Amino acid sequence: MKKWQHWAARGAALTAGCLGLLLSATPASANSINDYIANQHYATPSITKQIWSGFPKYNYRNGKPEGVVVHETANPNSTIFNEISFMKRNYQNAFVHTFVDASNIINVANTKYLCWGAGPVANQRYVQFEQVEVHSKAAFAKELNNGAYYTAYILKQYGLTPKRYTTVLSHHDVSNRLGGTNHSDPDGYWSTNARNYFGTTYNMSNFIDLVNTQYAKLSGNSAANSSNASSSSSSSAATNSSSSSSTTTAPSSTQHTATTTSVRYNHGGNNETATLTSNYTNWTVYNHVKGTKGAHKIGWGRLSSDHRGTRVFVDSRGIKNGKTTWYRIRFSKNAKAKYWVYSKVLHFPGVTYSDASGSPKVKTATNTPLYNHVLNSKYLSKTIAHTQDFAAGTPAAINKRGVKSTDGTTWYRVVINNKTYWALASSLTWN
Repeated sequence: MKKWQHWAARGAALTAGCLGLLLSATPASANSINDYIANQHYATPSITKQIWSGFPKYNYRNGKPEGVVVHETANPNSTIFNEISFMKRNYQNAFVHTFVDASNIINVANTKYLCWGAGPVANQRYVQFEQVEVHSKAAFAKELNNGAYYTAYILKQYGLTPKRYTTVLSHHDVSNRLGGTNHSDPDGYWSTNARNYFGTTYNMSNFIDLVNTQYAKLSGNSAANSSNASSSSSSSAATNSSSSSSTTTAPSSTQHTATTTSVRYNHGGNNETATLTSNYTNWTVYNHVKGTKGAHKIGWGRLSSDHRGTRVFVDSRGIKNGKTTWYRIRFSKNAKAKYWVYSKVLHFPGVTYSDASGSPKVKTATNTPLYNHVLNSKYLSKTIAHTQDFAAGTPAAINKRGVKSTDGTTWYRVVINNKTYWALASSLTWN
């Protein structure tokens, strides 16, 4: 398939009945942050349109948006203008429609066309905006208010009503319900600021209440129907945990990632291959190991709609913070474009290891490579010697055996002249 398809023709104009939908008035949320926001009596926020012509223009699957996805940048040291500039420079990897902070709602990509911010499933359906991290009680409250207003504004524009998991989702909701991404924003950001500045909690159910309040104002009511807020307070609990609870939590699509991550690399040298698993989109794809300097999300939606079972070439392995394993892949042997993926994205040929012993000799009749690992295994390998580097009949002491599941070949880990190699059984002789 092509990277992106024009899924469906643009939908017909909204009916007057949709535009005229009014909700009955009920109280907003009992959440203390929403109460604080209500007591500030903010003026109606304004939306600044700075549409950049450089973004691609692809249609939604049904020709128009089906709701809004809420993000946050996870970059505490950036500003809204820095984020916009960064996104324009890197839009080929990811971009969203709009950025929000305490003072601005800046729409930079036309919401008539999809963006690349939350995986291939959500990208086909939703307008998406990023919250830029703010650092005070007043700024956090005003940013939430701006985000809720923008969400309500988009819903009204496209004839939609606020409904959790259907027309209003967090990036974490997308990860849990639609897939194609594994991010959990804005949960951690909201939780931290709510605790630090208000001594309470804040989650998507609370945000939906705030959206309903703004939606009601846009509809000419003082408050919105609480039945449209969230499916239930208990149903949202699973999506309100902090991002720190997930070891696969990724930075948001426009984030400059942290520089404190430690990675130990092992570079292979034999054009080894693996295949993408059937659920590979459960983990996203990056330009570098996630969390390293300069790393940012690319997203599978930018590469193609379906790579299940695709053979890829793997040339590097990275162990992140001594725990998780990442691989650098490319889609053809000589491709210049390379991507980093989490280990669970790939399926390598299996190798069954066992202890072994024996004292064969090196077979020098053919110049067979000797490796630092079994060739084409998950450890990756390099050619570090050849059998003809040794004199005929040089003894080799076996201490390990490996059998590959794909072709049944047997490998031995041998010590030759006090150095360790992995050798094909056929490169050794017991005569």
